[in-house]
Amino acid sequence: MKVQLFIPCFVDQLFPDVAFNMVKVLEKAGCEVHYNPNQTCCGQPAFNAGFWGESREVCNKFMDDFTGNDPIVAPSASCIGFVKNYYSKLYENSAQQQRARKISEQVYELSDFLVNKLGVTNLGARFEGKVTYHDSCAALRECNIKQEPRVLLQQVAGLELIEMADTETCCGFGGSFAVKFEPISIAMGDQKITHATATGADYIVSTDMSCLMHIDGCLKHKHSGLKVLHLADVLASEGREA
Repeated sequence: MKVQLFIPCFVDQLFPDVAFNMVKVLEKAGCEVHYNPNQTCCGQPAFNAGFWGESREVCNKFMDDFTGNDPIVAPSASCIGFVKNYYSKLYENSAQQQRARKISEQVYELSDFLVNKLGVTNLGARFEGKVTYHDSCAALRECNIKQEPRVLLQQVAGLELIEMADTETCCGFGGSFAVKFEPISIAMGDQKITHATATGADYIVSTDMSCLMHIDGCLKHKHSGLKVLHLADVLASEGREA
């Protein structure tokens, strides 16, 4: 199957290894991966800040960059949730509405695409370590993703998956929320780390690097030995530390 790769701006700029590992995973699943280097942002930051006009300009470019009927796959439930749920609203009663609705039906978060579109759960990955999984708000509430990442992790040789308490509770990032309400954001991140630490896990894994970036910052401040990994990092592993 041919797929179009969408790499969110923060992954492109800060966590490029996640993007490369996602390509490895998709190719292991038998996909022919295509990447348009002209792509930029999905438009979510401007939309969430209330700048719908500016957001629409970015979204126009997104739709220009991803043409055709091939699925669009990304390592971010946050970005996918925005395209899936808000593009049709942003273009409501406009000439672009049908185009926006079409592209919202083409987008997939990585685990959703692998499990529900391809029917692939075992990618032959090996990863030695104890892992606990963090459910991002976007994955749960905007993409209805809960079991898919867990199904994939349970098939990784050498990996022990341990559930933390209150795994569905927000980590405190929430985009600009972490900036506007820093003390609350940090407290929520610390609570997440407390629950993760109680499992005895070595790694916190999620579908969203935005959550993991926030959690990692809190971990470093607490001098914790816990590490964060994107799901793609684990699925691309062949036995070495990701």
